[in-house]
Amino acid sequence: MNRRDFLINTTLTAVALTALGHPYLYGNTYIGDCETTSDLLGPFYRPDSPIRNNLVVAEENHPKIILKGVVRHDDCTTPYKGAKIELWHCSPEGVYDNDTDAFLYRGTTYCNERGEYEFTTQMPVPYLDGPVNYRPAHFHLLISAEGYQSLITQIYFKGDPHIKEDLSSANGKASRRILETQVVNGVSQVQFDIVLSKKYVVSAKNLDKLLGEYTTADRKKTIQFFNNDGQLWIKNKPYGQGFDYKGNNHFAIYGWPENTWWTFDFTLEKNGNITATEKYKWDEVKEIVAVYHKTKSENK
Repeated sequence: MNRRDFLINTTLTAVALTALGHPYLYGNTYIGDCETTSDLLGPFYRPDSPIRNNLVVAEENHPKIILKGVVRHDDCTTPYKGAKIELWHCSPEGVYDNDTDAFLYRGTTYCNERGEYEFTTQMPVPYLDGPVNYRPAHFHLLISAEGYQSLITQIYFKGDPHIKEDLSSANGKASRRILETQVVNGVSQVQFDIVLSKKYVVSAKNLDKLLGEYTTADRKKTIQFFNNDGQLWIKNKPYGQGFDYKGNNHFAIYGWPENTWWTFDFTLEKNGNITATEKYKWDEVKEIVAVYHKTKSENK
């Protein structure tokens, strides 16, 4: 099943990148807001990947690549010690390991005292996304650090012919994540430095009120919200999709392009009932609005 069909069949939709900040170039240095932009999570995120930074599969005769970089605080300078970095990508056949205990091409590492991280893996490949379009080769990353918004992003590789046709990578805000590879001692390397961003914080007590199962009035659609590391997520297979808290009971998907959105607004009524209003617009599709009611047994 390709990525687009997978999304349709799980009642969830793809996420695309957002622009964060307006940096400008002074010499070789970006001045101003240096925050790293987010990108689509995609449907194939799995939590709890093994703690390892070598993802090479010995049976695959495919070129190796080293991904390394530094994670910094939002001052753009100070390294962040102990930030958690999760990496996942497709196999040389363009397939994600969504089921096996091997967690192929998936791994987790932590930054050292200098904020540095490194993975050794095998180069991902473009793969067909829908009837005719290809996603360019890319790495998915999820960076978690106490006090900051969890960052979901992707990096791409210069020279990939599919970058211009892909909604996420073609957006100008991804330009600083389309990276040059260099060959060092016969192995390709790519450097990706990351700057974290502050976030609104939902108290554990208030977030707990929103969790659980919600159903539309006609009972044709049911969704499930859960807590993942202090943030609101919605279940899908194999795991889920996260939302940022924007204030005033309003949550928005991690990263969307201009003129598209996927949001939930929660209303806590006097009788204790809770409703969630979903607004979704992707690409040229007309906005879809749906209202969900929290299952009675889930109300607290």
